[in-house]
Amino acid sequence: MSYFEEVLKDQSSYLSKAEIISNFSAEDFDPDGNLEKEIWRRTDRVVFDHDWTAERHFPEAETQVASLWTPSHFYFAFWCRYTDLNIYTGEDPAVERYGLWDRDVVEVFLNPCPGQLNQYFEFEVAPNGQWVDLEIDLRKEPFYDHTWNSSFHHATRIDSVARTWTCEMKIPAASVHLPVIRPGSECRVNFYRLDGFGDDTERRQLAWSPTYSANPGAYFHAPARFGKIRFESLPALQRQPKDQFTLTPLER
Repeated sequence: MSYFEEVLKDQSSYLSKAEIISNFSAEDFDPDGNLEKEIWRRTDRVVFDHDWTAERHFPEAETQVASLWTPSHFYFAFWCRYTDLNIYTGEDPAVERYGLWDRDVVEVFLNPCPGQLNQYFEFEVAPNGQWVDLEIDLRKEPFYDHTWNSSFHHATRIDSVARTWTCEMKIPAASVHLPVIRPGSECRVNFYRLDGFGDDTERRQLAWSPTYSANPGAYFHAPARFGKIRFESLPALQRQPKDQFTLTPLER
């Protein structure tokens, strides 16, 4: 029996208690990578530095994530601490880059229809703005469709002095077959980060909601371990600023 057959057999319900609140935005906006915007300062964030097993911690790669929503779009923001960047060079970031996961990336695995456990969508962005999106269906072989196009928008910024990089994503709800996002509704999601040089035994492979996967070829594709994202109706700009979550660089 293949690994993904085991997934379909064993993961019959969601197992993670991880939860993130997505705060409401009264207006849509285009990502520019600047997370100093007032609206991001008022969002709830989740913080993680552990790998997919939750056993190893990497404070030098601490990652924070926040989310906003409008009826038509999901928004995600990443704050990433880094030591050195492992990126593709000399390539056009406007062109989709298959295999981007072999370099530094942040990833959103989004399941807008939790009743369909094994169908979800993958979005990846690298520090230099390269990107890839995929439609996933674990019942198929191959289980990914890289020809799918979500038309998601994204932007990044790198602070080489502070050794941090940031990313904003804007994902159309319609692209993941969701007509509208409604307050109080819930989806399933996981956030991942790949960081560093070397093979998969050497790189930092972080997961917000640990997957505990034993399969080295698919540490992240464990949909029953996705956390919950809940869409709050209170506008983000009516919340108090969250200055206590400022990401500070480690001393070198």
